[in-house]
Amino acid sequence: MRIAVASQNYRTVFDHAGKARRFLVYEVSNPCATPIETGRLDLAPEYAFHGFNDQRPHPLDGVDVLIVGGCGGGFPARLARRGIEVVATGEGDPLKAISAYFDGKLPPPRPHDDHDHDHDHDHGHDHAEDPAHQGGCGCGGGC
Repeated sequence: MRIAVASQNYRTVFDHAGKARRFLVYEVSNPCATPIETGRLDLAPEYAFHGFNDQRPHPLDGVDVLIVGGCGGGFPARLARRGIEVVATGEGDPLKAISAYFDGKLPPPRPHDDHDHDHDHDHGHDHAEDPAHQGGCGCGGGC
């Protein structure tokens, strides 16, 4: 499974998915395995999703999950059409966010009071309510 994490500084989860141009890319062989960083994307400005033309291929195509700090309500649906599940979280550490994703325990996104745009914001995502993620990773504990 390929997981990308929006991270402008390659150390922490970036809060604004639509403006993100840098991503950490991980490969995870199973939910209990340690994620392996397989790449870093530093995209040209035209590949930031705020202005990206969805009719073209995108460097994140082929990623299964995108972890972000926050996003507008239409962003997950937009990326779902590309086959990418978007999850938003307040967890700032990329590896902890990936682990929490598999455990079904991602903390909710942090509040965003300084947005400079005017689209709907539905930041919630709760794996505990998602049957595909109930019960954590299913490896019998210890993850």
